[in-house]
Amino acid sequence: MAHCIVPEAEAILDKEFPVLDKGFVRLVDYYGSDQRIVQAARVSYGAGTKTVNQDAGLIDYLLRHQHTSPFEQVVFTFHVKMPIFVARQWVRHRMGRMNEVSGRYSIMKDECYVPEAACIAKQAKDNKQGRESEPLPKDEAEKVRKDFEEGQAHVYETYSKMVDDGIAREIARINLPLSLYTEFYWQMDLHNLFHFLKLRLDSHAQYEIREYAKVILDMVRKVCPLATASFENDMNRAVSFTGEEMEALRAVLDGKENPLTEKKLQRFNEKIATGIQL
Repeated sequence: MAHCIVPEAEAILDKEFPVLDKGFVRLVDYYGSDQRIVQAARVSYGAGTKTVNQDAGLIDYLLRHQHTSPFEQVVFTFHVKMPIFVARQWVRHRMGRMNEVSGRYSIMKDECYVPEAACIAKQAKDNKQGRESEPLPKDEAEKVRKDFEEGQAHVYETYSKMVDDGIAREIARINLPLSLYTEFYWQMDLHNLFHFLKLRLDSHAQYEIREYAKVILDMVRKVCPLATASFENDMNRAVSFTGEEMEALRAVLDGKENPLTEKKLQRFNEKIATGIQL
């Protein structure tokens, strides 16, 4: 099979899709498609030997049964611009290949992220790493936004003065904030990209990185619509249970008492509730 050309993907190549206040995602290149996945799985068959329905069924089977290597045949390269604090979450996904703008060689732009008032909330009481779902009153949120803007402006002014005074860029950048925007090229195969999306589309992920994940999911759908449909059904809108939880499910369905301990029962009920919401 020759190089895969997907018209829907070609239509969005090199176009910037905005995220947050100053960020974007751009699809730089892609290698492979749904057809590459089925070709890799049916290595002894030529192109055109199966119908779309059969291809969709095969892709779904591969994903459900975690036969991941055919998905690794599809590779994406993105150009992304995001706040540094989002980028530091991003690089936790080690299977990606990344080239980032360097503050040692380049003058960093005066571009910082300021969250919208509707995104500013107090620390959640039941979640150590997240915010409350209810935002601050608008007047309080606007004060926080002003504090962000004033602090960012002061730090960048100091950075600019140091650079103008001849201080080394690698030193001058030290106090720049996590809200500063950075850019990088990021390449990842589809198997690991689906894992990234599963985690970063989750409601427990930080709002800002979820916004980037949504845009990337739409781009992946252009290149691999069949694989993306299977991902959404089998991974993103699915809930998994441990062996112990499956035994509890059987017991409940048989009209018996749930055998799980109180702590495990709480996690079990949370999964049930998540499944219902999905």
